[in-house]
Amino acid sequence: MSDLFDPVLAAGAVHDETGDRGWLRAMLDFESALAAAQADVGLLAREHADAIGAACRAELYDAAELGRAATGAGNPAAPLVRALTERVGGDAARHVHSGATSQDVLDTAAMLVARRSLGPLLADLEAAADLAAALAANHAGTVQAGRTLSQHALPVTFGFAVAGWLTALDAAADRLRAVRLPVQLGGAAGTLASLGEHGPAVLAAVSHRLGLTEPVLPWHTDRTPVAELAGALGGAAGAVSGIARSIVLLAQTDVAEVHEEGPPGSGGSSTMPHKRNPVAAVSALACAKQAPGLVASLLGAMEQEHQRAAGSWHAEWRPFAELLRGTGSAVHWLRESLGRLRVDPDRMRVNLERSGGVLLAERVTTELAPEIGRLAAHDAVTACSRRAAEGEAPLADLLAADALVGTHLSRDRIEKLLDPTGYLGSAGVFAERALAAHRERKERL
Repeated sequence: MSDLFDPVLAAGAVHDETGDRGWLRAMLDFESALAAAQADVGLLAREHADAIGAACRAELYDAAELGRAATGAGNPAAPLVRALTERVGGDAARHVHSGATSQDVLDTAAMLVARRSLGPLLADLEAAADLAAALAANHAGTVQAGRTLSQHALPVTFGFAVAGWLTALDAAADRLRAVRLPVQLGGAAGTLASLGEHGPAVLAAVSHRLGLTEPVLPWHTDRTPVAELAGALGGAAGAVSGIARSIVLLAQTDVAEVHEEGPPGSGGSSTMPHKRNPVAAVSALACAKQAPGLVASLLGAMEQEHQRAAGSWHAEWRPFAELLRGTGSAVHWLRESLGRLRVDPDRMRVNLERSGGVLLAERVTTELAPEIGRLAAHDAVTACSRRAAEGEAPLADLLAADALVGTHLSRDRIEKLLDPTGYLGSAGVFAERALAAHRERKERL
């Protein structure tokens, strides 16, 4: 956590959920639920469970002190349990942490931190999708040069392009909503032996109390729940990254088809007064680009031996929190960027026409092919396109003057073939399908 960098790289509400206080709260929530669950099945008196629960308040404990003490046991759960036991005192103290192990505390806390982080993260993701939907609907007919390999391709509409952003955001949100977040409770070796025949009942009761999934069995060395979450977060960050990158490129001075209109002072430069940087999209990129390495770290830690792992489990803690925080920040900034985005349809048309019509050369070839053969049509149109690209004359003039093309196509027909509004394929249909799917999805939520 950094006061210097977090306002950019850890923006949004997920920041608080993944901090020390958030982790302490989650660890103590597990201990409270564990005691209450054991009271539910008759393993301890309810007043003892209540006494333990009353001491499970994060503000009563010093995270820095617990961190220093963690070096002895190799994890912060052990000193927290000791501090909790001392605070509870009396007969109830002997029931603190009964049947559990340190990994149960931290793994369940991780799932709680994830669930609490996914609330604001998904809210931002849904809001970003709504903003994308509005842009797609408002610009369904705004013609723009399509770009493949960063070069002008066939024409599209900006609404169609943004519809692609919309489907990516909706898919990312759906994947995050489907992730399993199970309780962890297995005791020393995953068998809950110290709870006797009550182990499965306590596991079910803890799951119910915490609102987490009840696992089939403890997953101490089965790290697929962590991997599933990491993959879904990485996918969301990747979707954000692609959208933010497109915004940054479209906002370049030489392109200038969009710009961000943020609050006063945003988008400026420390040295160049003229700058109009898309700072929200840039910040989204900065956060999202950290996700692949963090996902790789969590996947690399999946190799965990026997019933409890040495080192690999410990290696998850920091990248787990950082991935939640970074992805949350990326989504937060994308929401800001889409809310600030201003579109310039006139500039889009100017850029589209800079090529002198060569973007529609394919359409002319298709029109000619039945008459003179595809190869002859391709060669003739390609030759004219190259001359147009070199600035000799507009493509329509060159095609009309070409001995082969001009024989089969009138000047009026050539002009119509080179009109980008007439060669948008199913762009409108696809954009509307994306919008309809988004509306239906929102009705189901």
